Amino acid sequence: MKGKVFTFVLCAFLVTGLSAQKGIDNGTPYGSGEDSIRCITNISLFIPYAKSGNFKDAYPFWKLVYEECPASTKNIYIYGVNIINWLLSEETDAAKKDAIINDLMKLYDDRIKYFGDDKQYGKDWIISRKAQSYNQLKGENTDPGMIYQWTGEAINEFNEKTEPLAISLYMFASFKLVQSDMEKYKEQYVNDFLKCSAILDTQIAAAKAANNEKEEENVTTRKIEIEKNFTLSGAADCETLQSIYGTKVEQNKDNLDFLKETLLLLRRVNCKEIDAFFTASEYAHKIEPTAESAMGLGNKAFKDKDHDAAEKYYNEAIAMTEDSEIKAELYYAIAIMAQQQNNLTKAKQFSLKCLAEKSDYGRAYLLIAACYAAGAKAGVFPNDAVLNKCVYFAIVDKLERARQVDPSVAEEAGKLIAVYVKFFPTKEEVFMHPELENGNTFTIGGWIGETVKIR
Repeated sequence: MKGKVFTFVLCAFLVTGLSAQKGIDNGTPYGSGEDSIRCITNISLFIPYAKSGNFKDAYPFWKLVYEECPASTKNIYIYGVNIINWLLSEETDAAKKDAIINDLMKLYDDRIKYFGDDKQYGKDWIISRKAQSYNQLKGENTDPGMIYQWTGEAINEFNEKTEPLAISLYMFASFKLVQSDMEKYKEQYVNDFLKCSAILDTQIAAAKAANNEKEEENVTTRKIEIEKNFTLSGAADCETLQSIYGTKVEQNKDNLDFLKETLLLLRRVNCKEIDAFFTASEYAHKIEPTAESAMGLGNKAFKDKDHDAAEKYYNEAIAMTEDSEIKAELYYAIAIMAQQQNNLTKAKQFSLKCLAEKSDYGRAYLLIAACYAAGAKAGVFPNDAVLNKCVYFAIVDKLERARQVDPSVAEEAGKLIAVYVKFFPTKEEVFMHPELENGNTFTIGGWIGETVKIR
């Protein structure tokens, strides 16, 4: 009898042992037999440690579960990111750190493999976090091509349903690529921008329709980010944008939202003199007049040398906006028109209005300097050539100020300074004008109205 019992137990053990198989091997979540028991046991061991932040003690149990039954629970991947980041924090060797980063990337890939169909945190969401982690961990050594490839796959698969972070990272990578080689990546970058802008527009509209303010704000923030980089990229030259938006504006002439966004984008990249800007302004102004549309119509009139109409539209735009940057642009445009009409007093007046709105608008200082130079040439002190030369002190003062406040005009201001200092009164000329001794101050009256220091 005892022999029969022993035989039964032995057979049962053998059957259990034969049926035991890891989940990684048989494609089941937990495996089978003793392996499934071991999987479940180790899951119950690593999760409490990981939840409490004790990644050191969680690691061996988590590692076994990850290797043997990777489809058993999403917690492998949720806590796995924290565990691997802990391993990175403990490692000092650069080569080993890179290997651990590769392990983290594989963790994301495996999550896609086993849990990529999750309704809330699916494939595109996982790819976004993978690309984000990679970029953060690699820092200056990030390969934008990798991020571009990963997130591009998500966009191609999910289109308008793509996680906004994936779109943002895709455009970040595209931006980095075009920075590295403009000639090679320019066309690709522009096409990427148009594609992603359209996707984000769709998502914003969907969020609005669903009255989801949080999502609308999130997606809008992403769109602003990619537009900002687009304006800084150098790929957004006016000729390219005209070829892109010329047709689009006509196709969307009744779409006010599109027209407004187009005007904003073209203004940001300083393409305010192209037909697309003028046409979008005209269509938008008919639907709902705004500062942007009035500015566009003013620019068109300015280009056509219809200064009265241009100033009319510019003043309309000024009255419709509280945006200091837009007001500064408009005041500067009126100042330029006044200078072209040789109304130097008005040109200075509107240049100062521009600076009151935007104190670092260097071109306004350059314009005032140009007006002073024209005044000096005409003769501010027609009866005294030496005193007339003192105007050049005021000219250089404005150019110096432009160079100080606005790096974008610093080079141009520097070249002009080198020209105008040559017109300062000489020592011999000052001899008959003791009031012009070095270090003294001198007041230039009239419309210039400046007090300068003799040097």
